[in-house]
Amino acid sequence: MDCIFCKIGKKEINSYVINETENFLAFLDINPLTPGHSIVIPKEHVVYFVDLDEKIGDEFVKIIKETIIKISKALEVKDFTIGINDGKLAGRAIDHLHIHIIPRYKEDKGGSIHSIVHYKTDEKLESIYEKIKNAS
Repeated sequence: MDCIFCKIGKKEINSYVINETENFLAFLDINPLTPGHSIVIPKEHVVYFVDLDEKIGDEFVKIIKETIIKISKALEVKDFTIGINDGKLAGRAIDHLHIHIIPRYKEDKGGSIHSIVHYKTDEKLESIYEKIKNAS
């Protein structure tokens, strides 16, 4: 497999690792949007968030939280945008699950997560709710 994140997870490619657990690695994004912009990946190849083994879900949350705390202390920043582009239509460039931890700075010209997508539909909220509620 020619996945760059798999190679980083296996330490075949050097990265600026800032946190690590048995199953996950946190490192600085090579093309940061802000100082401290980091990525957390599973070391094993996982494509979609729903494919992540639930048994390591707590570990995933823990490394994300620890990484945020570490960045916050080091760079004296308290606000973050945290997100996953889950699939190509969501803007993911590398087909390996990863979460972005993006420190936010005053006047960084970034928006909220609500500024990412603007797709409106005439379908009623109740109809969408019923579809989701009844999905198996």
